[in-house]
Amino acid sequence: MKLLIAICLVLSINTLVPAKATAQASGYRIDRTFHIASAGGWDYLAVNGNKLYVSHGTQVNILDKTSGDSIGIIPNTTGVHGIAFIPAKGKGYTSNGKLNNITVFDLTNGAVLSQIPTGQNPDAILYDSHVDRIITCNGRSNDLTVVDPSTEKTVATIPVGGKPETAVSDGAGKLFVNIEDKNEIVVINLHTNTVQGRWPLAPAEGPTGLAYDAVKKRLFAGCDKLLVVMDAISGRIIDKITIGDGCDGVAYDADRNMIFTSNGEGTMSVIKEKSANSYEVVENMKTKKGARTITIDNSTHILYLPTADYGPAVQGQRPPMIPGTFQVLVVMKSEKS
Repeated sequence: MKLLIAICLVLSINTLVPAKATAQASGYRIDRTFHIASAGGWDYLAVNGNKLYVSHGTQVNILDKTSGDSIGIIPNTTGVHGIAFIPAKGKGYTSNGKLNNITVFDLTNGAVLSQIPTGQNPDAILYDSHVDRIITCNGRSNDLTVVDPSTEKTVATIPVGGKPETAVSDGAGKLFVNIEDKNEIVVINLHTNTVQGRWPLAPAEGPTGLAYDAVKKRLFAGCDKLLVVMDAISGRIIDKITIGDGCDGVAYDADRNMIFTSNGEGTMSVIKEKSANSYEVVENMKTKKGARTITIDNSTHILYLPTADYGPAVQGQRPPMIPGTFQVLVVMKSEKS
């Protein structure tokens, strides 16, 4: 994902007239805001147990996911993008874009245990339990680093022919990777660590966020003003749904059959999955400018979106982030809706 810096791009909020939109409100709302005073940019965030891990500049902030209270930090993760977990091993992993490595940390107390070299500018990171591998998407070297967490050694480097933004697993040995500059999804066979297929997303461009419905075998690729729904078996495009501008994250709620895209213009597109082949935009909910990445807590259905406040734009320059205003929006559905 695009690491947001203190002068991150802030897109103006536009009035959207999405395909298949309805007047029905989604029921989702910003319930509260967690404020984090430290300085720096941000990218991904992730939930594990009762903890919310937030990438932030040179460290990862660890918060109580309910109260927002600070629990600790994982230091020296300069240019951090993502966080992954292996609860059974009691370990977590961060992808450090400016250090070209992974930090391994203790899930109990956040203590740094070790570091593992990767390709250049590791962005998204995930754990695939089916093959027991940690994988990073390396944006500058255009490849994936595959690590055996037992030995903490790289077991494969997989060239993908473009800039890998993020990836999701089908849990059965396949990995799907958004290639941002090629406008395609690359399919990886994790048993052989080879590219198995390339699926075009055209006419959509700039794929970033990616989510997966394991039951209906559907991929949800967040692109420039479009969410592409793709059959994860054949690569056939099922639907192209208009969303807000500046999407850099997609989340999927499997229990409620809902898809969410976080749009940097300051909206969250809420989409109902009515069936495997039918989708409906319920609402483009107002969030906040800059809130372009997202994660969902599958145990509570609560969504988290990081952003900040911005000062006035100077002609020809991007609006500056106001120091000390970094925050996480906590979004949930009203019990009455």
